[in-house]
Amino acid sequence: MAASAFSFPAKPPSSISLVREGLRPRNPRQLVRCSVTSEAAVSMGRGSGDGDASTAGKISVDCVVVGGGISGLCTAQALATRHAGAVPAVLVTEAQDRVGGNIITVERDGFLWEEGPNSFQPSDAMLSMAIDSGLKDDLVFGDPNAPRFVLWNGKLLPVPSKPTDLPFFELLSFGGKLRAGFGALGIRPPPPGNEESVEEFVRRNLGDEVFERLIEPFCSGVYAGDPSKLSMKAAFGRVWKLEQNGGSIIGGVFKSLQGRKKNPKPARDPRLPKPKGQTVGSFRKGLSMLPSAISSRLGNKVKLSWKLTSIKKLDGLGYTLMYETPEGLISVETKTVVLTIPSYVASPLLQPLSNEAADSLSKFYYPPVAAVSISYPKEAIRRERLVDGELVGFGQLHPRSQGVETLGTLYSSSLFGNRAPPGRVLLLSYIGGSTNTEILSKNESDLVEAVDRDLRKMLINPTAKEPLVLGVRVWPRAIPQFLIGHLDHLEGAQGALAGAGCRGLFLGGNYVAGVALGRCVESAYESAQLVSNFLSQYAYR
Repeated sequence: MAASAFSFPAKPPSSISLVREGLRPRNPRQLVRCSVTSEAAVSMGRGSGDGDASTAGKISVDCVVVGGGISGLCTAQALATRHAGAVPAVLVTEAQDRVGGNIITVERDGFLWEEGPNSFQPSDAMLSMAIDSGLKDDLVFGDPNAPRFVLWNGKLLPVPSKPTDLPFFELLSFGGKLRAGFGALGIRPPPPGNEESVEEFVRRNLGDEVFERLIEPFCSGVYAGDPSKLSMKAAFGRVWKLEQNGGSIIGGVFKSLQGRKKNPKPARDPRLPKPKGQTVGSFRKGLSMLPSAISSRLGNKVKLSWKLTSIKKLDGLGYTLMYETPEGLISVETKTVVLTIPSYVASPLLQPLSNEAADSLSKFYYPPVAAVSISYPKEAIRRERLVDGELVGFGQLHPRSQGVETLGTLYSSSLFGNRAPPGRVLLLSYIGGSTNTEILSKNESDLVEAVDRDLRKMLINPTAKEPLVLGVRVWPRAIPQFLIGHLDHLEGAQGALAGAGCRGLFLGGNYVAGVALGRCVESAYESAQLVSNFLSQYAYR
């Protein structure tokens, strides 16, 4: 339940399959070769943003971004704002009739809630994307001092938010703190020769208490995953690298600081705001403002209800993509492709190009997760959880060992303003994940009952009235799990595509970038740079 909690795949459950098996035109004339006057055509010739097609009668672009979720839209936005000279003609295609993918914001009856990710870490990349999309004045940030809680032995205990908190917080015993401190300094067993799980890495470096009371619930919150199976290298690579580079976690931190002094970062963009402390961000009207703003700026470069059915490699450089659209079957010729769709959707599309790549992508696992938004009157909150009559905090995480089914709960109306009417508290709870796939067999009432039952154990008065149910969103395939071997499978897919001669075809999305919303945006900038470099080096010679 980190700032970008539950960063689901680039498509909601209703668009799991973008491939229609055996699709063939009933009549050869159904294969539309759009003219430049066709409403469906985005005929943009090389070197002109929206000019006539270089070859009349066909859609010809420099780059097609497949998927209109946050990864795809941000990739296109990065191409438009930073690489328009090298990649002037871009098309974004989305199988659904809306953009945003996993981001769904709902506003009704004075409430505003999220049914996918709830917020983001305000990294410079994320802030740049917001400002480039015209949303600077719509950015909102949570209170940097808002506490996070972990349920332990029936109590919600605060998590340390800064180093000076470490000696005093209750969640770890004195012995647990000592074990963690010595381990961080390097007094612990050496790394094994094999790829470690998150559980193995943390228990070895920081001890059992840190794992059971901090990291295990954190894994449930961010990945809805099983830390005994998640890869430390793949899921939390930055921490893993600290030990690799510095001999210990603390040694890695010092080495990283030394590296920053020798190689300082470029000057920060003066347009970017400076959020205070360890805060999280959103937008005035919710996260959906970002995909909506990007789509508006891209205009007719974004095509909705376009279902990709095949990708064919041309004899020279480039690809032909076949789509089923409201206007009929349309083919698009492009020099480069960025696939930001989930791996299980990309896999069958890539089968004709490389069996090996398709097989590698089919190995990634997406467990189910449900997002349950409910509201209580303020008087339903237990008195000991209130500060000056208000529920204060970011939210709470629930270790699997504590006898509750819910993974965690976000205090949505405490985190950002104008999310609930006066006198009401809005809570967003997540349930399911790798260790509880049974949620798929439950109906909405069952899920609400489970969440309400859990909350009455630590946050809500047991005698409070039933909650007001706002929304229940079940994602059958939610968050890609970065399991042991994940990076090998990803590199295998990328290597197989390269071996099959698929130059200019790039894989993107959260199974490549990481599940955090901010990381998807950072990766979008990276993908845009790859496309620009490729076209500058090969396509225009």
